[in-house]
Amino acid sequence: MRSRSGRSCCGGLYYLRGKGKQGLVTLYLLFVMEVATRRVHFAGCTTNPEEAWTKQVARNLTAADEGFLQGKRYVLMDRDTKFSKAFRDLVKEAGVTPLLLPPRAPNLNAHLERFHRSLKEECLERMIFFGEAALRKGVSEFLLHYHRERNHQGLNNGLLEKSASAQAVDGPVQCRERLGGLLKFYYRRAA
Repeated sequence: MRSRSGRSCCGGLYYLRGKGKQGLVTLYLLFVMEVATRRVHFAGCTTNPEEAWTKQVARNLTAADEGFLQGKRYVLMDRDTKFSKAFRDLVKEAGVTPLLLPPRAPNLNAHLERFHRSLKEECLERMIFFGEAALRKGVSEFLLHYHRERNHQGLNNGLLEKSASAQAVDGPVQCRERLGGLLKFYYRRAA
């Protein structure tokens, strides 16, 4: 699998308990990660992950114009029942082979599991979300930070998306904050 990592992705659901209008609810967040680059796509969020929702997510991920799985050969997924046969069939029809991982083997999906841990520790455990819209906004801001501002040890402490300001070595140090200062990025202003 290592030789094909540039064309493979891994997908997984993250469960979050939160307060909703009807009391305590479970929110399901679906993420897909490109293994070689560690780029993460937030595929969707719902309180009710029925087959209709997962099929729509599969169609979005494999859309011809901007689907995250376009050009990919494999997608690794755990044996969560939310990844139904209909979901896997839609992915397969788009030319992406779904590979089910063995039960109780989270280390086979280690990159995505580490992303889930980072999301949880750096964002979700530090905030109180009132509704799905606030959660989506928080996750979107974290993903911007994750892609553009967070160092990744597995990639020699580099950034996933390098910018001119991140590479500058001269000038005053600036701080960019996200989520009210919860996520911070220090950089030098580019000349």
